[in-house]
Amino acid sequence: MILFPAIDLKDGQCVRLKLGEMDQATVFNDDPAAQAREFEAQGFSYLHIVDLNGAFEGRPVNAAAVESILGAITIPAQLGGGIRDLATIDAWLSKGIRRVILGTVAVRDPGLVREACRLYPGRVAVGIDAKGGKVAVEGWAETSELTAIDLARRFEDAGVAAIIYTDIDRDGVLKGLNLESTVELARAVSIPVIASGGLASMDDIRALTRPECALLEGAISGRALYDGRIDPKEALAVLSGKT
Repeated sequence: MILFPAIDLKDGQCVRLKLGEMDQATVFNDDPAAQAREFEAQGFSYLHIVDLNGAFEGRPVNAAAVESILGAITIPAQLGGGIRDLATIDAWLSKGIRRVILGTVAVRDPGLVREACRLYPGRVAVGIDAKGGKVAVEGWAETSELTAIDLARRFEDAGVAAIIYTDIDRDGVLKGLNLESTVELARAVSIPVIASGGLASMDDIRALTRPECALLEGAISGRALYDGRIDPKEALAVLSGKT
């Protein structure tokens, strides 16, 4: 079980949004590279990065901040937000991103996801962000008619490395992970699933050790790490079975 610390980038700063609203952003660090170094020093093994401006604009916006992060760490990082074509995928993978996360384009152009998986095996993840059970796109600004399971099953045979499943209704508000829906998704497909949105406390960390959660590849934590609700050392020890 991997615990991914999240660095969400808005205007070059590390922020956390509330319910996916860009005008509900709290700045936690104005130096993304320093934040990334801190997460690595705390013992995390994989970093989760989102270009929030990019997700809304459909193109990379916080590239300089992402590159500064890559220059500051030795652990792998996955990146989402504004990645909508093969040229952008190739650029980020060549710069050192371990895997890219495709969200809106997975709904709009599933063929691109399949082609990316063929060209870059093991390095393409799909981000499925759901609001009221329906997949949201364009930086969560629009909701489609697809369910998360419907979308995930489209890529069952595509070679997708992982699905990052975010419950938007819980994101940034510390309500706790929606493990029921996340595990349901993990049972519906063979693709590894990562839980995101709402991880709030050590109780949530301990919940990830339940037998049914063994299906999950990991979980993403943002606000609870920044404001001290989760102790990194203790959380990593719990998930590794050392406590």
